[in-house]
Amino acid sequence: MSQKLKVGIICGGKSAEHEVSLQSAKNIVKAADKEKYEIVLIGINKVGEWFLYEENDFLENADDPKEIKLKDNGLPVNLVLGKKENQLISLENGKSLKSLDVVFPVLHGTFGEDGTIQGLLKLADIPFVGPSVLGSSAGMDKDIAKRLLRDSDIAIAKFLILEAHKKDKINFVQAREKLGLPIFVKPANAGSSVGVSKIENEGEFDLSIEEAFKYDSKILLEESVKGRELECSVLGNENPIASVIGEVLPQKDFYSYEAKYIDSEGAKLEMPAKLEEETVKRIQDLAIKTFKVLACEGMARVDFFLTKDNQLVVNEINTIPGFTKVSMYPKLWELSGIKYSELIDKLIQLALDRFKREKKLETKL
Repeated sequence: MSQKLKVGIICGGKSAEHEVSLQSAKNIVKAADKEKYEIVLIGINKVGEWFLYEENDFLENADDPKEIKLKDNGLPVNLVLGKKENQLISLENGKSLKSLDVVFPVLHGTFGEDGTIQGLLKLADIPFVGPSVLGSSAGMDKDIAKRLLRDSDIAIAKFLILEAHKKDKINFVQAREKLGLPIFVKPANAGSSVGVSKIENEGEFDLSIEEAFKYDSKILLEESVKGRELECSVLGNENPIASVIGEVLPQKDFYSYEAKYIDSEGAKLEMPAKLEEETVKRIQDLAIKTFKVLACEGMARVDFFLTKDNQLVVNEINTIPGFTKVSMYPKLWELSGIKYSELIDKLIQLALDRFKREKKLETKL
């Protein structure tokens, strides 16, 4: 029998999406084929400390999206760069602990989805699932992503950028004239609708600006696009494929963080979405184009608006999409014929394939 592949699952992290990450990690650990993989579970707490856990004993309140958290029984560890084996060491006694053949980062949001963990893993010479440094950072920053998409003739919502040191440069009247009403206010680097507000009047403007600046030093003011909210999963490296399409039907004002992960009545998901075959193909083609334009590999979920006049507008890309029990990414692949455990296999193989390809490159003259 061949030796099991040691798969590091890294979750938690210094992010407003810490709890979502734990939910995703729980599902990935459960679905991973234990005949093929030895799971090495690494939890990062909210101040950035790393801990090694047993795969079946790392969560408290595991079934409560609000109260879920890492247990206090983890072993403090660190990742040693430059070693080929036993990359994890104990911070208690300096002893070598574990090797990692590949890492599946399940770190949604900042310090995980933005290229930071990807850069660390590249320095450590460890293959990892999902986009690399460039694709992760470009996809995470809504400002950069929108500019790249706009320059590739992909339709996006109109937007304005406001930076913390220039926060008085745009007032409500100027924003309304350029974007109309309502206006969405978003941190440039955050996901899962964290810090997002929908404003209808001047009284809400300053409060929404302050709320968004809690999460990033750069924020977007974005026009409201009326249309159906559609999502498409993408999988692959050089030749990515697209899943069937899902539709989000918000039951509240908009698809907020609460609606996505806390309030079970916050939104309904229709999978697959009721669409004409030609429209499905258009969405799939545009999802793949968006994936490539933003230099993504491995996986991503692309979110769209479909307007009444049948125009497709790209809303955003998620380079480490959710793997919670209600998450679209794995559900859409299951409907497309790829089961959860098989999806994990494919993502790991894509990570290993890219690593082998990159190892062929010269790094010295």
